[in-house]
Amino acid sequence: MTSTSHYRELRAELESLTTEAFRPELAEIDRLPTLEIARLMNAEDTAVPAAVAERLPEIAAAIDAVAERMARGGRLIYAGAGTAGRLGVLDASECPPTFNTEPSQVVGLIAGGPEAMVTSIEGAEDSRELAVKALDALGLTADDTVVGISASGRTPYALGAVEHARERGALTIGLACNANSALAAAAEHGIEIVAGPELLTGSTRLKAGTAQKLVLNMLSTITMIRLGKTYGNLMVDVRASNDKLRARSRRIVALATGAADEDIERALAATDGEVKNAILTLLSGVDAETAARLLEASAGHLRAALDQARA
Repeated sequence: MTSTSHYRELRAELESLTTEAFRPELAEIDRLPTLEIARLMNAEDTAVPAAVAERLPEIAAAIDAVAERMARGGRLIYAGAGTAGRLGVLDASECPPTFNTEPSQVVGLIAGGPEAMVTSIEGAEDSRELAVKALDALGLTADDTVVGISASGRTPYALGAVEHARERGALTIGLACNANSALAAAAEHGIEIVAGPELLTGSTRLKAGTAQKLVLNMLSTITMIRLGKTYGNLMVDVRASNDKLRARSRRIVALATGAADEDIERALAATDGEVKNAILTLLSGVDAETAARLLEASAGHLRAALDQARA
């Protein structure tokens, strides 16, 4: 049984965190008209991008390190509990349809496993051992990157993941929403986004969650840009798995090449629907087989393949 003194210590620790701070000026928010509450929330949210902007140098350095590892075949692995874990799983799940990555390339681990996406798993966030087991099950390597995500910066699951990954030689990033956090200190790249106390005391799915989402958007998106998954601002590695994405694929080819619809259809048919390959055939005049070879030789970077085709 956990002692009363332990809970006193934990309470004192929570009270020291910016994300847990009580705001007396909002103590009667429940008495306000709905529109006024909405205005307050909207005003609160404007602080988040500014807080992220203060940490752009640290974010950019982390992204360059991630891209270097992934270019060698490494994986991007998110680890967190509760809202933080769900955001990691969400970001990872969006990478295959957006960037045509393999499901194993960007992975989201959440304390308590997949069930925790929709149900609170009691005690899971307090277990470092669960994080270690999850990473060991993935066969962690030195080319991998592990991003521990925790609003408080003290969640044992996220801390355990980062500490274990660092011991194994993997790149580590600690994303927290409090200053001087244990998580940022434990990681090679610490990123602390401090957006201030929440509208509802301790509800870190609000500003802290928004801050984490913005940073994860940057981590995955800019890493994929560095890996050649885009051509300009076009998602040329999009996986056309439904009618909407098939229509988007045709539009992307049109925007990249300015080709006529019938030429686009022929190029996509010849390249089995691969957008990047189709663009290369249309812009350089090479056939589908040559386009595939050039893209493989350039590690999927369309601009490099175009330079080779035109040389």
